[in-house]
Amino acid sequence: MTPKKKLIEVALPLEAINVASAREKSIRHGHPSTLHLWWARRPLAAARAVIFAQMVDDPSAHPDLFPTEEKQEEERERLSKIIEELVKWENTTNETVLQQARDEIWKSWRYTCAENADHPRAKELFDRYKLPAFHDPFAGGGALPLEAQRLGLESYASDLNPVAVLINKAMIEIPPKFAGKPPVNPDGQRQKAQMNKSWRGAQGLAEDVRYYGQWMRDEAEKRIGHLYPKVEVTAEMAKERLDLKNYVGRKLTVVAWLWARTVKSPNPAFAGVDVPLASTFMLSTKAGKEVYVEPVIEGSGYRFTVKVGKPMDAKGAKTGTKLSRGANFKCLMSGTPMTGDHVKGEGKAGRMGARLMALVAEGDRGRIYLPPTEDMESAALHAKPEWKPDILISGSTQYLGVKPYGLEKFSQLFTDRQLEALGTFSDLVQEVRERAGRDAAIADQSGNDKPLAIGGDGAIAYGDAVGVYLAFAISKLADRGSTICTWFTERDSTRNTFARQVIPMTWDYAELNTLLNGTGSFLGAVGWTAESIEGVASCYGSTFGESNQVDAMSQRVSEGKVISTDPPYYDNVPYADLSDFFYVWLRRSLKPVFTDLFATLAVPKAGELVAFAYRHRDKETARAFFLDGMTQAMHRLAEQAHPAFPVTIYYAFKQAESDGADGTTNTGWDTFLAAVIESGFAISGTWPMRTELSNRMLGSGNNALASSIVLVCRQRSGNAHTATRRDFVTALKAELPAALAHLQRGNIAPVDLAQAAIGPGMAVYTRYDKVLDADGKPLPVRAALTLINQVLDEALAEQEGDFDADTRWALTWFDQTGFAEGDYGVAEQLSKSKNTAVAGLVEAGILVSKAGKVRLLKPVELPADWDPRTDSRLTVWEMVHQLIRVLEAGGEGAAAALVARLGSQAETARELCYRLYTLCERKKRATEAMAYNGLVQSWPEITRLAADKPRAVTPDTLDMFGHE
Repeated sequence: MTPKKKLIEVALPLEAINVASAREKSIRHGHPSTLHLWWARRPLAAARAVIFAQMVDDPSAHPDLFPTEEKQEEERERLSKIIEELVKWENTTNETVLQQARDEIWKSWRYTCAENADHPRAKELFDRYKLPAFHDPFAGGGALPLEAQRLGLESYASDLNPVAVLINKAMIEIPPKFAGKPPVNPDGQRQKAQMNKSWRGAQGLAEDVRYYGQWMRDEAEKRIGHLYPKVEVTAEMAKERLDLKNYVGRKLTVVAWLWARTVKSPNPAFAGVDVPLASTFMLSTKAGKEVYVEPVIEGSGYRFTVKVGKPMDAKGAKTGTKLSRGANFKCLMSGTPMTGDHVKGEGKAGRMGARLMALVAEGDRGRIYLPPTEDMESAALHAKPEWKPDILISGSTQYLGVKPYGLEKFSQLFTDRQLEALGTFSDLVQEVRERAGRDAAIADQSGNDKPLAIGGDGAIAYGDAVGVYLAFAISKLADRGSTICTWFTERDSTRNTFARQVIPMTWDYAELNTLLNGTGSFLGAVGWTAESIEGVASCYGSTFGESNQVDAMSQRVSEGKVISTDPPYYDNVPYADLSDFFYVWLRRSLKPVFTDLFATLAVPKAGELVAFAYRHRDKETARAFFLDGMTQAMHRLAEQAHPAFPVTIYYAFKQAESDGADGTTNTGWDTFLAAVIESGFAISGTWPMRTELSNRMLGSGNNALASSIVLVCRQRSGNAHTATRRDFVTALKAELPAALAHLQRGNIAPVDLAQAAIGPGMAVYTRYDKVLDADGKPLPVRAALTLINQVLDEALAEQEGDFDADTRWALTWFDQTGFAEGDYGVAEQLSKSKNTAVAGLVEAGILVSKAGKVRLLKPVELPADWDPRTDSRLTVWEMVHQLIRVLEAGGEGAAAALVARLGSQAETARELCYRLYTLCERKKRATEAMAYNGLVQSWPEITRLAADKPRAVTPDTLDMFGHE
């Protein structure tokens, strides 16, 4: 069969996708990311858009319906509008918007089935009454399988990591089993009897998670409540604290205990003293509400007191006992410096302890800070956990910074009180499963009587499902309840363990009261989990989902399925090592539910497809492991993918991978591309997905490009032939300019142009079986990328021919000098080659010439009363910079007024921005680059506003910013 082109192989509304993806980073409530932590989820907006666009036909696939380029562009615009609505967060569960997208998918699918009725596997692959299923073989955090399911596809997820498998089960497999069913808990059943309420999606399941979570918390208080005593405010505490006078004699609930790690002093005079490793003595840095710890030395020991107000020694309070970065401290008793080696030695010798510095309690109008008491320290020491996760912390110290300090087991990352709390809640999961299962049976929960792990959907499985989500709440509790959690002095709260994708060493830490209701408590975690269940499952009807532990290098799940996946990035983050932190607690809670999934003591690591030298002999061995394994995994996809659809593959691109002006890239990018190509894929598109804020482009000399590049791949033709390097370059020069022009017409941002252009360039490279260099050796991917970038640059340079002579001069001068001054003689000589003159450039209003020097005018220096219709020497250069001036001063509305006056000439100005951005990127001129990129990104809204203006605009109707 000859597959029809899909929309993703031709066009995407990248800016709308990127804006929606960036916005998601600030959304928490109901987002799947709050179900269970995973370190690199793809944004839902990007996942939804990509899957939709890889399933919907491009208009060029139907010349009978769209016979002209104009008709095709019109249809692409309509489909782009659907995507623009589809990616908005508020439409994530909007059935009207989702159904419109599903209808488009079905329409394309029926065309595909009709055209392939004679295919030898038509009954199997082209059933017009059933969409093909979806598979992600590196499912990770589950965004792609979830969005495929939301778009109406049966969804399959697989991963080698059991934590990822469980997350996907909780997102796509469990909710559909119990969709539309009411809660089974006694309170829910009474409500059911009293009112006729409908339960949409998994709302009933979420309500049960809240109910049984509350039961677990109450039951835990009976068992470990004595470990969380209240603190009495004494008259002694209030002597120098006016803020405590109204609390004297009262017992307050403790929110958190703030500790500092300790080691023995290196000073022989104080060798027996455990001195604090405090990175700060500040407790609260809120303006006007400052609170700090003040250590008081008494004889051969010390104590901590708490004071309110700005400290006299502000620097000392801010830095605590820390001297510099790393583990460099000073002895509190003597001032003797303590080196990192001393601290590490103490830790490895088992002599690192902890000392209580302060208490955070609930006051009448907020939190108050109190000094430590013996009773509070004693309560912490009374904890006697029955079980500890004495599992070795594996992996590189680059990501596991606790290991050099003697913290080599996961049990050492928690206080005994934290361990007892986590163990108690883990044990209660078993009781909840039985309780919820009994209540489900009483409530006549329909379904079979199998456990969840083997396809159950009745009462037993329901109890298991409730247990899964409450085990996830325990994961949140662990993330907020370890000794890696530090106190956030700006917000009077804690940072979580995985504030970054590492387990760092921390010196002072906050231990929260898990029996309360707020952030960091078990009930707080239950609330977040329940909201996530509702968020991921609110649209489900009966769409099937399944998640399994399968090795991507040997899997057969992808057979005949639509595939979109986000494989491991070369040597980025060791998820297998990091996820052990959660695995040890999930295993304790859920091993009776998923015995196979939790069969090993820790997460499997040997098969994780990453190039970590610490798991191999050296870097080269690690690279070979990654290349071989990823090639095998990609080959599985190439041979199994549904023939009607391209495969989309995310790559976590980092701009630091760029080697320099020649555009080549380092090991990660080209090794990954090599694996994709060697597996039998041809690349038909590359789309940069920027999930950071859109104005974050150039910084510190580097371009912060896409956080992901989506590769669009098809299985390479079996009759592909060998080509020479000359053949390859000739084809590039013939095809890349047209592809470039198409991307520009689609208003791709200049910051994304180079990466998007790799797609059509690699489409040329990968259509051949091999490309051979002058020596008859295969041309490597890196060399191909270099040639693609060179031809792209040539194509952009050739577009200069469309510009006027003054603009061509300005481009060359800007490339050499920017907005800085240069010699008049050099400028005049250059002007001759461009068929212009310096005097004419001054007359055109783009140049200033004085005292033997010339300089291009910056946008801010251009006249505010400029009218292009009366300009006798109009240049594209001046159009661009006047538009930038107006846009920065008055916004898109002001720029639209100017575009209305420019008329059809405005489009040429937009085209110049691409060339200018490329020049700025090469010269690392961040400010100018942002301006050119910003103008292009604002262009759709500017032109829309310009088109809405019904009357002619004259200079008299405009203020200095271009406002009417």
